[in-house]
Amino acid sequence: MSKQISFSKYEQKVLPNFRQKISQAESTEDVKKFFVYTVQELVESIFAGKIDFEYEDVALMPDKEPYYLLSKQLVSSNEFKSVWNDSDLPRLLSRLAETAVNRYKHLKKRPEKTEAKIRP
Repeated sequence: MSKQISFSKYEQKVLPNFRQKISQAESTEDVKKFFVYTVQELVESIFAGKIDFEYEDVALMPDKEPYYLLSKQLVSSNEFKSVWNDSDLPRLLSRLAETAVNRYKHLKKRPEKTEAKIRP
């Protein structure tokens, strides 16, 4: 049995800011953007410059579990694969994605609130 690496300490660092931004999101696009920025911050702190993580390497997918999609370029990276397969990183991303999708669905049900904030 292989040893699994835990990155929950990194999750705890990004979680307060993520929750605040998600709760203040005014549109579904805001939710997607905040999710990507948070995942980017999480991955960059975990890998500390060992991989190039771009904005396009992750996307929120609110209609299909696990609610996020990673780019082929990222998942084919040996550095990323080894960490992904031997850590709790997939679970961390799933939790962030679930939180974002809940807010996304909430905002999608109430488009009049978003529209009211956009209009002068």
